[in-house]
Amino acid sequence: MEFNTKVIHGGQEHDQSTGAVMPPIYQTSTYAQTSPGEHKGYEYSRTGNPTRTALENALASIENGNFGLAFASGLASIDAVMKLLEPGDEVISTNDLYGGTFRLFSTIFKKFGIKFHFIGMERAGNIEQYINDKTRIIWVETPTNPMLNIIDIKKCAEIAKKNDLTLVVDNTFATPYLQCPLDLGADIVMHSATKYLGGHSDVVMGALVVRNKELADKLYYIQNASGAVCGPMDSFLVLRGIKTLHVRMQRHCENGRAVANYLKKHPKIENVYWPGFENHPNHEIARAQMKDFGGMLSFAIKGNKKADAIRVLESLKVFTLAESLGGVESLSGHPASMTHASIPKEEREKTGVTDSLIRLSVGIESEKDLIRDLENALQKV
Repeated sequence: MEFNTKVIHGGQEHDQSTGAVMPPIYQTSTYAQTSPGEHKGYEYSRTGNPTRTALENALASIENGNFGLAFASGLASIDAVMKLLEPGDEVISTNDLYGGTFRLFSTIFKKFGIKFHFIGMERAGNIEQYINDKTRIIWVETPTNPMLNIIDIKKCAEIAKKNDLTLVVDNTFATPYLQCPLDLGADIVMHSATKYLGGHSDVVMGALVVRNKELADKLYYIQNASGAVCGPMDSFLVLRGIKTLHVRMQRHCENGRAVANYLKKHPKIENVYWPGFENHPNHEIARAQMKDFGGMLSFAIKGNKKADAIRVLESLKVFTLAESLGGVESLSGHPASMTHASIPKEEREKTGVTDSLIRLSVGIESEKDLIRDLENALQKV
C-alpha cells in the first residue's frame, strides 16, 4: 500500500457494529465484564481504549512498524523510553535537540542515575568514542530542532547494532511522509504528534512506533503502569489529522522551499538553516534519507541582536508568534527565549542557537502572503 493510501486506510477497519467509516469516540473509562476478568478486549481505558487502538494501528502503519503507542504528550512518550533504563545506564544524545527533551534528560532522569552525553552527530562516527559498557541508547533528532542539522540514520543504526544499543529517532520534524527511520534501522520512532501528525494545533499528544514485539511489550507495560495516556477525543483528532498528512506535507515542503530561498537572498539575513540547500553540511544525506526537505527552517539576522529578532517577530502578521510547530498555520518563534530557554545560554550558543535566531514553521497558506509578511517585518530592522 502506498503512503498516500496508508494514511487514510492503513491499520484501519470500519466499525463492526455500525459500519461507521471513522472510528467512534469511545468516551468511556471502563467496560462491562461478563465474569471477573472476562471481557471483550477492553477493561479500563488507561490500559486500552478502542479509539486509541485505532490511532495506534494507524501510527504503526504509516511508520512501517508493527506496534504503535499513543501518549498524553511527546514528552510522555520520551519519558516512557527512558524508563527502559536502570540507574547507571548511559544515553548518547544529539546536542541540538528540543529544549523540553534536554530538560527531561538533564534535570529529571539525571537525578535517577542516568548519564547523558550531548554531542554533535552530524558525523555519525563521532558517536563511537562515547560508547562504553554502560551505554544503552542512542537518541537522534533529524532534522534537529532548531538548527535543522541532518544526522545519518543508517550509519547510526549500524553503530547501534554493532554495539547492541537501542536507536531512537525523533521523527517529529520530518514525519513518515518524508522519512521512515525504522526502514533505515532504528529501533524506536518517536513523535510529538501535537505537531504535523495532528496538524491543526488543537491537540497535545506523543507517539512511539516499534517493530520488535519484546520491546513493544516493555513499552506497553510502562505506558499502562505509568498512565500517561491520551484520551479518546485526542486520539480521534490525531487520527483525523493523519488522514490529510500527505497533502499537508506537500504544501509545507513547497512553501518551506519558497521561504528559504527568499530569506537566503535577503541582505539582512546572516544564515538560513534548511537542509534543502546544496551547501547544507549534510545535504546529500538529507537527499538520501528524506523524500523532501520539510517546512521547518531557522534564520539568523545580521548583527546577532536579540532586539532585532524580537522586532521582526512582533511585526509578523501572517506568521503567528507562538510555541509549537507543524500546524496548517505558519508559526514563528525565538528559540533562545521560548522552546530552548531551558538550555543554558552557553550550551545553546555552541549549537548555533543565538539571540538573533528565529525559527519558522511554514504553514500551507499562500507562499506570496508568507513572503510578503516576512518582507514587511524585516523592514523594521
